Amino acid sequence: MIALGEKQILEVVKETDFGIYLSGGNDEEKVLLPKKQVPAGIEIGNSIEVFIYRDSQDRLIATTNEPLLILGNIANLKVKQVTGIGAFLDWGLERDLLLPFGEQTVKVKEGDFCPVALYIDKSNRLCATMRIYGRLSAESPYKKDDKVQGVVYDVKENLGVFVAVDNRYFGLVPPPEVYKKFNIGEVVEGRVLEVRNDGKLNLSLRQKAYMQMDDDAALLIKELENNGGMLPFNDKSDPELIKQKFNMSKNAFKRAVGRLLKEGRIELGESSIILKGRE
Repeated sequence: MIALGEKQILEVVKETDFGIYLSGGNDEEKVLLPKKQVPAGIEIGNSIEVFIYRDSQDRLIATTNEPLLILGNIANLKVKQVTGIGAFLDWGLERDLLLPFGEQTVKVKEGDFCPVALYIDKSNRLCATMRIYGRLSAESPYKKDDKVQGVVYDVKENLGVFVAVDNRYFGLVPPPEVYKKFNIGEVVEGRVLEVRNDGKLNLSLRQKAYMQMDDDAALLIKELENNGGMLPFNDKSDPELIKQKFNMSKNAFKRAVGRLLKEGRIELGESSIILKGRE
């Protein structure tokens, strides 16, 4: 059987001037591998691994090119063009992949990246969908404090940032760990805060407090230098304002301030932080 959207090993059954025909076995169905992709020296009876999709005339076609996405997987693909029927994505093949408007969870534009899965539509054509939640697994190999990488596929203010870890597993950055705006298709690195009872991963995109403190302190110094040596913040500042300005929690801010005070690099005014050594 010739399977649309999958990589498979097929047998060469016929040679022509424009390519070779491949078959999956005893059935009569055949698919063309165009001549420009036929390996040198291949003969009738040989086997070859190909990917099956449809050409510009919606005919089944084989390719030896490596697709960036196959059925059952998820990939973060770049938008090449937006038309009246949807967006077209670059998936490594000659014919771009359609992402219909109805399968977009957010409106995409040319140049965007979006995590998508592959599906076969009612017309038996391959299309992309951004609705990947139900295609992710809760059976990851990760445990608490493991480092992970993933791609953002949804953002909900009251729930957090949804991440497809390794393009395969459920990941969520809960609201207390969200300190900046995240975009769909953004690749992120973090660590596992918790493996929930249902197997899904709660994530932090920041290091442990004692490690993150150095980065946060360096950020405060940079902000002070960029603002003439003074910032209108202190340990009583509003947590939301701290989050908006520095992409960190108030506790992280206070730890960084404490580090810099201990090192003698700053001093505190009545309602400000002042960089020492600056007039």
